[in-house]
Amino acid sequence: MGQDFVRLLKMIFLYSQILQGQSWLRRYQGKQARFACILGFTATGLIPGISAAGATPQDREYTAIADAEFLVQGVQATPQHSLPHLTTGASPVFITRAIAESCQLPTDIFNAGLLHPPTVEAIDLQGMAANCVSSGRAMNKEIVKHLFQQGMKWGAKLAVTTDYLIIGECVVGGTTTALAVLSGLGVNASGMVNSSHPCCNHEQKWLIVQQGLQKSGLNNLSSVDPFDVVAAVGDPMQIVAAGMAITASRHGGVLLAGGTQMLAVYALIKQIINYTPLAAEIEQIVVGTTRWVAEDSTGDTIKLAQKIGGVSLLATGLNFATSKYPSFRAYEAGYVKEGVGAGGCAIYAHLAKGKTSIQVLNIIENLFAQYP
Repeated sequence: MGQDFVRLLKMIFLYSQILQGQSWLRRYQGKQARFACILGFTATGLIPGISAAGATPQDREYTAIADAEFLVQGVQATPQHSLPHLTTGASPVFITRAIAESCQLPTDIFNAGLLHPPTVEAIDLQGMAANCVSSGRAMNKEIVKHLFQQGMKWGAKLAVTTDYLIIGECVVGGTTTALAVLSGLGVNASGMVNSSHPCCNHEQKWLIVQQGLQKSGLNNLSSVDPFDVVAAVGDPMQIVAAGMAITASRHGGVLLAGGTQMLAVYALIKQIINYTPLAAEIEQIVVGTTRWVAEDSTGDTIKLAQKIGGVSLLATGLNFATSKYPSFRAYEAGYVKEGVGAGGCAIYAHLAKGKTSIQVLNIIENLFAQYP
């Protein structure tokens, strides 16, 4: 093991399928990546108290749109949509934008299904915003299949332009849809997912998920069509990310940038390639997040990764304990934790540019200092 790689392992932590993860990191150390950020919406995100990614339900309608605007344009004197007010902490898009800008990370925005149109250039996948998980009828199955085809098309298209593809998301309420999809696929994930709250609201999530599963009839099936699961209790991002990862993995590496939301996407990928004739190079796909998610004591991300099986879970060692800004120190107290591909993009900064956690923090703080 070379000195550079040993140094890298002090910046990127591995939690499951360690050897597979190390092999992936070796393969893509110093290589170029591209970031695909998939925007989606679920009415689940409007439930009072379900998410801290926006202080009010009305704020949360625009969270993904504001995040995308900031990701593309950075600090603007008069943004069309300001970043939503959080009760505590700063949006994770500060992390993503700072790294994308300073490390020259090519970024593509995808609209998988939003309530309102994005304010920046985005590839419109002609999807739809999802109904609440509790309805048991989140999306039309034909829309789900269409979004999957779009994901596969763009995964193949982007993968040939880079060494590996980072796939991130912005979906408010997405950890609840993750729990729902995992449960629909037969993974007992209750009490394991994360949340933007410092202490995860497991009971609220589980009640909503149970309502949706009972109404959909998925609880009574032994062999599950993954597209039925997403149509019943999923969100538009999940199926796009799954399709994108499947085709991209045939050309190079895939870093699913997120916590339990991307573990749900990984489980979905496994079910799709088991249920259909489609093939993926599954060992090319890893999940990368922040240590605030991986080590969250109010969830159990590591056990969930092990339960899903086969997935290497990585995390940036990024630490905000010494930040000069209380909004970032709040991450160390469990607030926010992850989003907009923040963990995966930080892993890219370590992996491609050799940047330490302190250097990444400095980049982020320099951007934050410009924010009014």
